[in-house]
Amino acid sequence: MSAQVHHAKPAPVGGPLLNAVTLTAGVLIAIMAMILLVRFFYGLGSVTHLNDGYPWGIWIVVDVMIGSAFACGGFSVAMLVYIFNRGEYHPLVRPALLASLFGYTLAGVAVIVDLGRWWNVWNMYWPWSANPNSVMFEVAICITLYIIVMWIEFAPTFFEKFGMNEAKRRLSKIMFLIIALGTLLPMMHQSSLGTLWVVLGQQVHPLWQTPVVPLLFLLTAIITGYAVVLFESCVASSAYRRSIEMHLLTPLAKVMLGIVVAYLVVRFADLLWRGVLGLAFAATLEALMFWLEMACFFGVFLVIGTAAQRRNPARLFLGGILLMLGSSLLRLNGFLIGYDTGGGYQYFPSLTEILVTVGMFSIEVLGYVVITRRFPVLPREAAHA
Repeated sequence: MSAQVHHAKPAPVGGPLLNAVTLTAGVLIAIMAMILLVRFFYGLGSVTHLNDGYPWGIWIVVDVMIGSAFACGGFSVAMLVYIFNRGEYHPLVRPALLASLFGYTLAGVAVIVDLGRWWNVWNMYWPWSANPNSVMFEVAICITLYIIVMWIEFAPTFFEKFGMNEAKRRLSKIMFLIIALGTLLPMMHQSSLGTLWVVLGQQVHPLWQTPVVPLLFLLTAIITGYAVVLFESCVASSAYRRSIEMHLLTPLAKVMLGIVVAYLVVRFADLLWRGVLGLAFAATLEALMFWLEMACFFGVFLVIGTAAQRRNPARLFLGGILLMLGSSLLRLNGFLIGYDTGGGYQYFPSLTEILVTVGMFSIEVLGYVVITRRFPVLPREAAHA
C-alpha cells in the first residue's frame, strides 16, 4: 500500500490583473467581437472565405478540432490520477482542468459562430429534432455535457474562494460520479471527431482516411493533453516566477512518450495494412505535410527521449510544443490540406477568420491569468526572483 501523498493547497497567485499580456488579449478580444458582430448580421460570407467545397474553415478545424484536443489536459491528468491511482499528480489537476474548461467552452462557442443558421442551434437539444444516428449529434451532445461536467468539477475552486464550505462538502459526495463522466465523455467525442473523416469518404486523402481514425484521434487527444500540461506548467512557472514541478513533469513526460509509441505503431501499421504508405513518398503537398506531421512525433524522442533530457525544463517545453504541433497537423491535414471535394474549389482563411481564432485563444489567456491570480488553482508557493 503506497504512502499517502501530501500536497500544498491551491492558492491565488495574486498580482495586478492589468499588464501587457492582459491588455493585448483584451484588444484582440475586442477586435474579434466587432468581426463577429458583422458575421451575425451579414452572414458567414461577409467575413470568411468559406464556399460550397469548403464549408468548414479554421473556425471548425482550429477552434474546435484542434482547440478541443488542446483542452484534453484535464481529462488526461484526471484519468492518470483517479483511474490509475497516481495521486502524486494531483497538483496538476486544477491547472489542467482550467485550461480544458476554457478550451472546450470556446470550442462550443466556435461551433455556434460557424453555423449558417446559428439561431436554430436550440434544435440540437430539442428531443423531437434529435438524430441519434448522426455522429455530429453525438459529438455535440457529448461536448455540451462535458462542458457542464467540467464547470461542476471546477466549482470547488469558486467555493473555496467565497468560503462556501457547505456547498463544497455536498458536492464532494457526488464528485466521484462527476469525475467518471469527465473521463468517459471525452473518450466518446474525441473518437467521434475522427469519425467525421469516415463520413467525408474519398474526399479525404488516403494518408488520413482510415477506419482507425477514431483511435488515432483519441490517442493524440491524450498525448496533446499531457503536452499542454508540460507547456502550461513551464509558461506559468516562468510568468509567475514559481519553481517548476519537475518531480511531476519528468515522470509525466515518460508516460506521454509511451502513448506516442503506441500511436506511431497504430499509425504506420494502418498505412501498411491499407497499402497506402507509398503515397507518403510521392512529390505532393500531402506527402510533405504528412512527413512534417510525423517529424513532430518522432522529433520528440530526440528532445526528451532520455531520462536526463526529461529533467531539463526547456526540453520539456519544446517537447510539449512538438506534440501539440503534431496533433494539430494531423487534424489540419485531414480536414483541410488532405481534403478535396472536387469541382476546383479552393480555400484559404481570410484575415478576419484568423483574427477571430486569435481572439478565441486570447479569451483563454485572459481567463487563465485572471482566475489563477484571484482564485485557488495553482499550489500555494511564494514567488521567486
